[in-house]
Amino acid sequence: MTEPDLIREAQAGDRDALIQILRNIEKSVYQTAFYILKNEQDAMDASQEALIRIYNKINTYQEKAKFTTWVQRIVTNICIDHCRKKRETVSIDEHSLPLEDKANVESEVVRIDMAKEIKKAIELLPDHQRTVIILRYVQDLSYHEIADTLQLPLNTVKSHLYRARQQLQGLLQDYQKGGVRI
Repeated sequence: MTEPDLIREAQAGDRDALIQILRNIEKSVYQTAFYILKNEQDAMDASQEALIRIYNKINTYQEKAKFTTWVQRIVTNICIDHCRKKRETVSIDEHSLPLEDKANVESEVVRIDMAKEIKKAIELLPDHQRTVIILRYVQDLSYHEIADTLQLPLNTVKSHLYRARQQLQGLLQDYQKGGVRI
């Protein structure tokens, strides 16, 4: 059964279809929450709240926007509300990354170190820039989907992304030159 069919069934009251939809989006919802909130427990709480909201509000979904855009808007809004309430910085728990090739350990260590530095640099961005970076490069949303999700004009999204990339590039260049440690 396709996603639109599942949505129609869920809106008609089919609980199994609704549960299947929630299972299909659960990972994406958590990933978005984690990248925005930068804390596993907060992300789990926000994900749960988002899934409950989707469960309760599935009948309000209209096919004006893609379903994933509607879902991402809900998750993003919950995370933004959470950040406004909390207004304190929390650090990402470092996750170990498995080595892909034992013979190339040095390049793998450099890649892992760079990934950590990128995450740290993203954390330094203002909230609005961090959010668009996450939606674009982690969740792989198009500019239009980001604009719909955040309810911003398309040019504002492009501007936020441009400025965020510029800041990230500057931070990472400083790090690579051995200057500022992120």
